[in-house]
Amino acid sequence: MRMLVIATAVFLGMALLAPAVTAATFPERDISVVVPWAAGGGTDALARTLAKNGKKYFGVNVNVVNKVGGAGGIGMGSVANSKPDGYTVGVITDYLSLYRLLGMSELSYRDLELIALLNRSPAAISVRADSPFKSLKDIMEYAKANAGVLTVAHAGPGQAWHLAVASLAMKYATKFTYVPFDSSAPVRTALLGGHVSVATTGIDEVLQFYKTKQLRLLAVNSLSRHPVFPDVPTFTEAGYPIENPIFAWRGLAVAKGTPPDILKVLRDGFRNAAEDPDYVKLMDELALPRTYLEAEQFGQFLVETEKSLAPVLDSVGLLMKK
Repeated sequence: MRMLVIATAVFLGMALLAPAVTAATFPERDISVVVPWAAGGGTDALARTLAKNGKKYFGVNVNVVNKVGGAGGIGMGSVANSKPDGYTVGVITDYLSLYRLLGMSELSYRDLELIALLNRSPAAISVRADSPFKSLKDIMEYAKANAGVLTVAHAGPGQAWHLAVASLAMKYATKFTYVPFDSSAPVRTALLGGHVSVATTGIDEVLQFYKTKQLRLLAVNSLSRHPVFPDVPTFTEAGYPIENPIFAWRGLAVAKGTPPDILKVLRDGFRNAAEDPDYVKLMDELALPRTYLEAEQFGQFLVETEKSLAPVLDSVGLLMKK
């Protein structure tokens, strides 16, 4: 009996010590970063540049793996269902805030441990360079007087750029006719070809056309002016403030239940990686705003985001009513 008690005590002691030993030696092998979108896009470029110098900050390689499908749900879901040992990190994006509201999936940020918010991209409202609309006020006043006449192209129903303009229409009692496309590339083509009156895209997605003066940027739903677009006013500066702007965003997370000590290693390492000159240079070149929020602030941002999304989705008939 005495030997059984001793053996049990030793076993329990080892079990209690195991997580601490694991955390103390983490990481012992390469870390994978799951990108839920295809290679070559902005999210993929962000992740690959962030991971490029991972060995400098973690002592092991950080490898990017693309898992696409389900509007990002395949990749983000795989992270939520991964072993909570810190070796599978996911890039999470704004679609994670939409799944439950759209009735697509029960997956949300609540199923993950947050590491940090990396980027918060604002929507831009643009017109062709020869458009008669010179300001956001011109568009809003015309839309109010001519309900449904103005066509607004966007990259898909429920997507951040669509909802950014829909939030304007909801708050200021105007009506647009929305024209959906499957990405922002055909949105730009439709605008420049004169097939739609207005386009809503990420501000970074129209950078080259802005530089070549093929289109005019009327406003951006940011909290402050973008340094690459100093002459483009915010919605507030243009006279149409939105209390909680809807952004496209990108952040990092791991499976729920990842030990706190491992989370600390990941949060410290990725904070340093986000300050790496290569990463800063790429983000600035792509005009992707660097918005680093620690886990707690990131969580609060996501709470507020869901509150903002629900009424706007309802206004365009996309909210799944329970």
